[in-house]
Amino acid sequence: MLGGGVAPDAMEVEAFIARWRMSEGAERASFPSFISEFCELLRTDRPQPPTSDAEAVAYRFEYPVKLSGPDGTGTTGRIDLYRKRCFVMEAKQSRLKGQPKEILPAGSSGEEPSAAPRGRAGADRGLDVMMLNAKRQAEQYCRALPASHGWPPFIILCDVGHCFEFYADFSGQGKNYAQFPDRHRFRVYLEDLRDPAIRAWMTRIWSDPISLDPSRQAALATRQIAQRLALVSKALERRHDPEDVALFLMRCVFTMFAEDVRLIQIGRA
Repeated sequence: MLGGGVAPDAMEVEAFIARWRMSEGAERASFPSFISEFCELLRTDRPQPPTSDAEAVAYRFEYPVKLSGPDGTGTTGRIDLYRKRCFVMEAKQSRLKGQPKEILPAGSSGEEPSAAPRGRAGADRGLDVMMLNAKRQAEQYCRALPASHGWPPFIILCDVGHCFEFYADFSGQGKNYAQFPDRHRFRVYLEDLRDPAIRAWMTRIWSDPISLDPSRQAALATRQIAQRLALVSKALERRHDPEDVALFLMRCVFTMFAEDVRLIQIGRA
C-alpha cells in the first residue's frame, strides 16, 4: 500500500466519517481538505498543489485543460482533481437539509437542480441529476486532456462529505464510461468506507487502476484454471490411461463453460 502505513483502524475510519458527514461544507474550498484526508485514510499519496507548469505535476488539484466552445472559441477549464493515467475527478457539494446548496463545479455556470439531503436515505432524483451533470463535465475534461496522456480509465464524482461515484472505461477510447464495479455498487457513501474491501479497491484506483479491468481478471482466472487442470492431469495419468484422462478433462472444461453460453442449465428447474 502506498505511503507504507498500516491500514486505518475502526476509530480512524469512524472519525473521518463523523467529521465530514457533520461538516456544513458549504464552501468549495473544503474539497482539497476532504480529498487530502481521504487519501490519508486510504494510505495513498496526497495530490500535489497546482503549479504554473501543468506537465510538471500530473497529480494535482485544478489541472488546466483547453476547452473548445460551439463557436470555435477556446476557454480554459480546470479539472477539480486529476491523476494522469488514473482518473479525472469532478467535485460537487449537495446541501445539508435546510442549508443553502453549494454545488457548482469549477468552470461551470448556470442553474443546477436542488440536491438531495445527505445520507443514503436522502438519495433521490435531485442527487442523481446533479451527479449526472458532473459526469458530463468530467467527460468533457477527459476529451480535452493532452493526447499523450491517453484516456484515464476512471471518472470519479465526489459529493464532498457525502459520497463518491465511480465510472470506468478500460478500452482506452473513452467512449463508454460505465458504472463501476456495477450499477448497484458504483455509488459509495461515507459509511461504506467501514468496509476494508471497498477501501482496498478504491486504493487500487489511485495506484493501479488497470488491475481492476474485469477482462484482465478473467484472463488471470483462466490461467489459474489451466494451471490447476495441468496438475490434475499429471496426477491422474499416474494411475489411469492418458486417453481416458484427456477425455475426462475435456468434459470438465466443456461443463465449466457450457452454462455460460447457455448450452446447459445447472441447478435450475
